[in-house]
Amino acid sequence: MGRAKEFDTESVLRKAMSVFGEYGYEGTSLTILLEELGIARQSLYDTYGTKYDLFLSAIKHYAHGKTEAVVGILRQPGSVKESIALIFNEATRVLMDPVLSKECFIMNSAVEQAPHHHEIRAFISENTEKLELAFYNALVRAQKDGEILHPESELLSIARFLNHARLSLTFTAKTGASPEVLRDIVRTTLLILD
Repeated sequence: MGRAKEFDTESVLRKAMSVFGEYGYEGTSLTILLEELGIARQSLYDTYGTKYDLFLSAIKHYAHGKTEAVVGILRQPGSVKESIALIFNEATRVLMDPVLSKECFIMNSAVEQAPHHHEIRAFISENTEKLELAFYNALVRAQKDGEILHPESELLSIARFLNHARLSLTFTAKTGASPEVLRDIVRTTLLILD
């Protein structure tokens, strides 16, 4: 009879998101990983596989949670502009939090590794398309409701811009931008909806 796991696998994934976010994939040694996760080497291998396997699992765990949250907000009834503002303001709040921001920084590590790993590149591409479609569908609804005046032919480009502007906040925060700078970027980004 096998021994039951002595740790919460979801909690370990959340810790892994922070570790990879803080040190990057290359900068995260096995020693750092095991120490920060609080698990034994064999437990890591038995549960997640290699360091790369854990990294990929952490990326997927992070992206799935964030993507579903954004899609959920964009599908809510009511003002699309307010929903989009909420998404950007919440992203800014999280990026200003010294603990939560480390989880977000895992996406910088993922982008860094994407050219070298087809699976990461494909996952990021698929996730990006899902988010762009969610923004696009919300913008179509806003345009039909008269909330925005942009012609339908511009909506996909605006959806892409909004998604990439949201992602770029993470890069900007990681490079040490102040909360004021992040808020200023958000204010300017949201002007595209006027």
